[in-house]
Amino acid sequence: MKRLKWSLALAAGLTAGSVVAASAQQAAAPAPIKLGVVSFLSGPAASPFGVPGRNGAEILIEALNSGKAPAPFDKVGFAGSKIEIKWVDEAGSTAQVVTEFRNLVQRDQVDAVVGYISSGSCLAVTPVADELKALTVYFDCGTPRVFEEKPREYVFRPTSHATMDNTGAARYLIAKKKDITLFSGINQNYAWGQDSWKDFEAAMKVLAPKAQADKVLFPKLFQGEFGAEISTLLTSKSQALHSSFWDGDQESFIIQSGARGLANRMPYVGTTVESAIWRLRDKIPDGTIVGARGPHGPLAPDNALNKWFHSIYMDRYGTPPTYPSYQMVIAVLGLKVAWEKAAAAKGGAKPTTDEVAKAFKGIEYDSPSGRVKMALGNGHQGIQDTAYGTYRFNKQKNAPEVVDIVRYSAECVNPPADKTAEEWIKAGMPGAKC
Repeated sequence: MKRLKWSLALAAGLTAGSVVAASAQQAAAPAPIKLGVVSFLSGPAASPFGVPGRNGAEILIEALNSGKAPAPFDKVGFAGSKIEIKWVDEAGSTAQVVTEFRNLVQRDQVDAVVGYISSGSCLAVTPVADELKALTVYFDCGTPRVFEEKPREYVFRPTSHATMDNTGAARYLIAKKKDITLFSGINQNYAWGQDSWKDFEAAMKVLAPKAQADKVLFPKLFQGEFGAEISTLLTSKSQALHSSFWDGDQESFIIQSGARGLANRMPYVGTTVESAIWRLRDKIPDGTIVGARGPHGPLAPDNALNKWFHSIYMDRYGTPPTYPSYQMVIAVLGLKVAWEKAAAAKGGAKPTTDEVAKAFKGIEYDSPSGRVKMALGNGHQGIQDTAYGTYRFNKQKNAPEVVDIVRYSAECVNPPADKTAEEWIKAGMPGAKC
């Protein structure tokens, strides 16, 4: 009986000790960081843009939570706290986008929001983010207006804006066609398309003053059918066609214009066309000038982070990552760097939104696409080097290729901190380091 009582007492003690140890271990685990991640998950922008962006977030955050990302990002989650994702579809009107943003912040109480592809979405969300004091990191939308119209406190965009895309496109086109005298443009009729054309045309006036714009077309966003526009362009003698088309519009236009031989008359200068090369393959005409909104995809640098990201993306999804995937990774890594900088200043404690925002301003960090510098917009807007190349479909390898790649430094294709994009280009891009 004594032995039985002793055994029962020992078992009770061990059980109690296990409960205490488990409770202590549970108490020691930091609370997760809640991120709202917004991308097009339905509609014409989903397959070519939204889903690759979501995929990039998914595999990166999985790697961060398991501590399997390469250095210097090998610390678990954000400063040791694992990351939980609340996915939101960007599809819908700007009013719906803003409502969903408010829900993430006020109802779901996320710690930060990462997202947005459409420039219209970003222009609508930006003032609301500052109103709610909600930490918000844009991963794609490219209009320069986000930080040029008004200083921002809680909004950041580590990826470069459209000025880089279009000044880089102009420089590459002129290098390929030194005798160009006539060019045209087709861009979607909203902030992104209008800003893109404005910057491209202004850059062409500086770099090739004898060249003139001929046909300038602005079809509506998500139009999908471009028969009338193609007929108009076929009447032009332009030597190049600039376009910032994205989503299903870009893919539809390439297929429809290819069937009517437009590319034989004027090569397509696509600032976002890299996003379509693995989907359209040999439907993209050889000679197309390829942009990727930065040094992403086949234009990315040969660094360890890029090799790692490309490998895990291919292993999971069976196709190479395109630039929306790279941009999502840049955004999340930027938030991680800022979060951990703020946490370190507090001895490892969870930082406040204001502390992370303060830490985010002006940071620099490496990414699969090279160095990111938060150099514009009072430290809220990133700049990067960029690259352009020429498309060809390799029939022997049965795979797309980008050749004749030219790289431009961030300081060559982005305005300085004290000038807006429009002011800088119209002044002749002074100080550009090319």
